[in-house]
Amino acid sequence: MLQLKISLQQDIGHVKSGNVMAARVKRKSSPKKKKTTKKDACYHKVKRAYTKNGGTWPSAYGSGALVKCRKVGAKNWGKKSRAT
Repeated sequence: MLQLKISLQQDIGHVKSGNVMAARVKRKSSPKKKKTTKKDACYHKVKRAYTKNGGTWPSAYGSGALVKCRKVGAKNWGKKSRAT
């Protein structure tokens, strides 16, 4: 009970000085903008291939294909290698 009285007295003191609003009200920060990442050629190529006939993006298959495309390069992805 004693602590409650002390805290009330402190609050009353803050009200008189005008600091209660500054102490209790949080300022709204400006909305943070999302960082946009540039999409590489593989992203566009794979997304086009995996969303053709009503497919969903992103999917596990699409993510795997994206990794494989980035591994071999966008120019070579989707081409079959010739075994000689």
